[in-house]
Amino acid sequence: MSAGIGALIAHVTFWILLGYGWFWEELRMRGLVTFLALWIGGWYGLRFVLHGAGMFFSWVALLDVALVFIIFKSDVRLT
Repeated sequence: MSAGIGALIAHVTFWILLGYGWFWEELRMRGLVTFLALWIGGWYGLRFVLHGAGMFFSWVALLDVALVFIIFKSDVRLT
């Protein structure tokens, strides 16, 4: 159950960060296409790796971290 919630949060965050980065012009079209290609590549490519289908949401979480660093130019402070 908690893995499913984490996967949902990672996925929703990915799409929100893509929209936010594009809207505020922190991601140009090239960056947007690159991240979409990485997402699609993970979706299709990880199916051919042993236990890879379960790793897709970890892949999306890594893309989220990269997007945060690119869009906000640093890590997001929680305090």
